[in-house]
Parts: sequence; C-alpha cells; structure tokens
Amino acid sequence: MHTEPARPWTVATLADRARMSRATFAHRFAGPIGQPPVGYFTWWRLTTAARLLRTSDAPLDAIAAGVGYTSTFAFSNAFKRRFDMAPGQYRRAGADPRPGRDHHPHPD
Repeated sequence: MHTEPARPWTVATLADRARMSRATFAHRFAGPIGQPPVGYFTWWRLTTAARLLRTSDAPLDAIAAGVGYTSTFAFSNAFKRRFDMAPGQYRRAGADPRPGRDHHPHPD
C-alpha cells in the first residue's frame, strides 16, 4: 500500500496479501496502528499528496490520480477534510501550517 497508493486497495485485497481473513487482518492492523486499514490508507494517500504538493510542480489532477483518486473534485474534498485547506492553498503555503499535522496517522 505504501509503494502503490494509486492502487484500489481494499481490506479484502490487503488481507489476501497477508494470507488472513478480512476480520483477522483488520483486527491485527488496527491494534498497533490505532485505526482501521481504510482510515490509515486514506491518511497515507493524503500525506503522500501533501508531500507532492510541497515538493513538485505536478498538476493537481496528476497528484490526485497518483494517490488513487479518480477525480480532482473527490481528492480536493478529502484533502480539505484532512488539512482544513484546499490543495492549491496548501501548495501556496509551502507546508502545513500546523506542525506535525501531516506526519502522524489520524482517524478520518
């Protein structure tokens, strides 16, 4: 999931890779991580997007697609929920103004 954020991961596909049932995988994942797989994966995608916004001049639609969103609109809405600002505003700011906000898993 970390190396392929654009892939349409599900708990079922992750569990299959880990050779576990979905329930067992979700339980074992949530314990040490502190949130369910889908919440963590959303956090990972948006954190990756935030890094790309800070470090590249890639167009917003390319970043959205690169982290697994099928539309810029859906990506922008998810990004705003997580960072309290639009992706373009975040890019112009140069970094997240709230220290540590994009470095730690946070349930969505």
